[in-house]
Amino acid sequence: MTDRRPCSDQALERDDPMFATASAGFSWLLLELPGAWGHSVFLNSPKIIDPTLGRSIVRRVEATGMRIVAIRPPGRRSPTPRWRWFIAHSEPGAEKLFRGEVDHPAQYLDLALDGSDGAVSTDPLIAVCAHGKHDQCCAVRGRAATSAIAAEYPESTWECSHLGGDRFAATMLVLPHGLCYGRVDSAPDPAELVRRYTVGRLDDAFLRGRTSLPHAVQAAQHFVRRETGDDRIDALAPIDVQRGDHRIVVRLRGRTGPVEVTLAEELSDPLLSTCSAHVAGRVRQFVLVSMNVL
Repeated sequence: MTDRRPCSDQALERDDPMFATASAGFSWLLLELPGAWGHSVFLNSPKIIDPTLGRSIVRRVEATGMRIVAIRPPGRRSPTPRWRWFIAHSEPGAEKLFRGEVDHPAQYLDLALDGSDGAVSTDPLIAVCAHGKHDQCCAVRGRAATSAIAAEYPESTWECSHLGGDRFAATMLVLPHGLCYGRVDSAPDPAELVRRYTVGRLDDAFLRGRTSLPHAVQAAQHFVRRETGDDRIDALAPIDVQRGDHRIVVRLRGRTGPVEVTLAEELSDPLLSTCSAHVAGRVRQFVLVSMNVL
């Protein structure tokens, strides 16, 4: 046990930059596992899912390169468990979300991972990390954010397992576009992030990045948005990324023509990135070198 301050409080105090920290993910499988979760939901939650079955599901999904996440409805648990699932494909320009339901978690093992076993969902899926056994910040901050958003979007909002970036709790994933947000609970109105999404807009102040894009592209988009105020989700599509000696050049599609963004990479001072971390490490950060409209 430790009495040190939560990692998200420390990150706020340091003003750790959130941009370009979204975890990679082109396709996502989200499986409903109602009840209390262990540290690794699929392996350490025997009252919900047999660990052997959970391991088989995870191995099958991760072998395809998909990301797998557990979800559960916020609020009080229903006495009758349900086993709903979602599959999201987040490649820019080809985003799609499928949904379905099975009778028993064993049937999760046989789902068609292209989503063809389900129906296309026209509503977004809002997943907020509330995985308390993984990090205390996610339990406290995540549940507060989930409650605020679910009050307006009850059918679309779910608590989810670890998304990465615990120090940026509350973290949120918006599918099918794969928008990853942080510090959602500190937003004046967390539900506004979802309202903006439904009209094709984002809020760069809380955006960690888009999971289907490389981190350098996430960083370049952030710097252009900060300069121009362009908040359209589908704006600033990447054209090219070139890596050279100590520099990364990213070309994006701008309103009036390509925008060339030159970045440098730096390492932070040593920090503890989670509440359970025992060894401080440095994390990569991007710095703007130049920006030009071509």
